[in-house]
Amino acid sequence: MMTSQKIQVKYTGIIAPVFYGLHRDVVENRHTYYKLDGGRGSTKSTFAGTEIILGMMRDAQEGRHTNAVAFRRYGVNLHDSVYEQLVWAIDKLRVSHLWRQTVSPLRLTYIPTGQVILFRGADKVKKSKSIKVSKGYIKYLWFEELDEFEGPEKIRSIQQSVVRGGDRFTVFYSYNPPKSQRVWVNDPVQWDRPDTVCHHSTYLDVPREWLGKDFIIDAEHLKATKPEAYEHEYLGKVTGTGAEVFTNLTNRRITDAEIRIFDRIRRGIDWGYASDPFHYLVCHYDKTRRRLYIFYEIHQVRLSNRRAAQLVKAENAANHEIVADSAEPKSIAEMYEYGLRVRGARKGPDSVNYGVKWLSDLEEIIIDAERCPNTWREFYGYELETDANGNFKAEYPDRDNHSIDAARYALQDDIINTKVR
Repeated sequence: MMTSQKIQVKYTGIIAPVFYGLHRDVVENRHTYYKLDGGRGSTKSTFAGTEIILGMMRDAQEGRHTNAVAFRRYGVNLHDSVYEQLVWAIDKLRVSHLWRQTVSPLRLTYIPTGQVILFRGADKVKKSKSIKVSKGYIKYLWFEELDEFEGPEKIRSIQQSVVRGGDRFTVFYSYNPPKSQRVWVNDPVQWDRPDTVCHHSTYLDVPREWLGKDFIIDAEHLKATKPEAYEHEYLGKVTGTGAEVFTNLTNRRITDAEIRIFDRIRRGIDWGYASDPFHYLVCHYDKTRRRLYIFYEIHQVRLSNRRAAQLVKAENAANHEIVADSAEPKSIAEMYEYGLRVRGARKGPDSVNYGVKWLSDLEEIIIDAERCPNTWREFYGYELETDANGNFKAEYPDRDNHSIDAARYALQDDIINTKVR
C-alpha cells in the first residue's frame, strides 16, 4: 500500500502547480464543492480525475470505505472522457496493479478494499436513484462538461439522490465556460455559497512541455487571427454573444444600513395570477450616479389581489405610492379598496423599448440576489431574440420580464423626465 507521503509526491508530478493549493484544500476537507472552469489545455479534468483516485486511496489508508460516481450529460460520452481520464490518472500514479478496469459495465475497482468508481449518464434523473454501493458510501462526485447539463435543478436532483450516508463529501464540476453570460453555469449566484471553491485555470498555467509544441502554435495562431475566439476557447473567458440586454448588473448584498439612508425609493407592480406571477418591486434610484438598487420583491403565482395587498402592506407600512401596470384598472381599483395608493403607469407606443433601454443604459443596476432571487434571475437572463436568419430582433422579448416591467413602472417618472430632457 502506498503511504500518504508517496501519494503526495506522485501527485505533484501530474497536476500543474496552479492546482497545488486546491489539492491541500481537498485533503483538509475545507470545502464540499469545487467548480473548475477554464479553457483548452487547462488540465482541470486532469486535476479532478487524479484527485478522486488519490482521495479514495487516502481514505482507504485511513480505514474509510469511500466510493465515487462520474457523470456526463449523456452516457455515450462516458468511456472516452471521464473513464479514460481516470484510467490515465491511475497509470500516471503508477498504481495500475491496484485497480481493476472493467468496460462492461464501466467500472474501476480499488482491489485492496473493493472501493468502486461508477459511471453514469444523466439522460434520466431517475437512474441516479438506483445507484448503490455494497460497502461504504459515495463520497466523490464528478460532473464533467457541466455546461451540457440542463440546469442547476438537474444537478441538485442527482446530488440529493447520491450524496448520503457519510459525513464528508467532495463534488467536482469541470467545464469550459460557454460564451453567453446568461448560461446557468456562468451565473455567479449559482456559486455564491461558503462551501464552494471557484477555480479558473488556462493553458498558460500549465508547463509548456506538457502541452506540446503543436498545441502552443495553434493557440498563438488563433490569438493573432481571432483574438475573441482565442479568449473564449483558450482563456476560458465569457465573451458574451451580444444578445445580453443588461450588461450593467452587479449582484451583492444591500445592507440594512444602506436601505435606511435611501431617499429616492420607488415601488412598482406587474400583475399576474395564473401562469404569470404577481411581481412587486422596491428599489432606490441614485440619480447623481445613475445607479439603481433593487432590494425587495414579492414574486408569486395565483396570488389574489386581497392577499397581494396584505403582503405589500407588510413592506409598505407608510403607504407610499406604487405605480402599476395600467392594463388592469380593476386590480388598481381593488388595491385602492384595500387601502393602498396605487396608480396606473402611463404607456405610449415606445414605452417598453425606451424603458428597457433606459435601464440598460444606467451605470449600474445593483440587485441583492439573496433578497430578490427572481428579480436577479430575470434581469440576468434577459436576452434579445433572433429571427430565422440569426439576426437580433428589434423588439425586446415579452417573456420572463415581470421584474423588469415592475422596475419600468416604478421608475416611470424618472424615465419620462430623462426622455423630456
